[in-house]
Amino acid sequence: MMTQTDFPIHLTEKAIEMALLALEETKGEDGSHLRISIRGGGCAGFKYALNFVNDIDDDDIIANKNGLSVVTDIFSATHLGGSTVNYIESLQEAGFKFENPNARRTCGCGSSFSA
Repeated sequence: MMTQTDFPIHLTEKAIEMALLALEETKGEDGSHLRISIRGGGCAGFKYALNFVNDIDDDDIIANKNGLSVVTDIFSATHLGGSTVNYIESLQEAGFKFENPNARRTCGCGSSFSA
């Protein structure tokens, strides 16, 4: 398990708080680890994914962030290294937002990017 500072993706305190709240509300039924990953698709080529899982692969990168177990795979870490995951609440939107310095282009909604 990596330390908080070694994990390639930064989560803000608000993002950790909201993920822990979601984990508590679901009672861990979907899983006990927050997986941060990317998948092919979206209007820009890759789309961000956050979901709770129980399964961790041998080559996954895992860290504990203030009581939240966070995991990512090597492929996703390559494209998300240095990124920040925040939780935004405004009159227009509420949800997790990725700030990815590796994205060359993003879509208008911010849920997909190209590398």
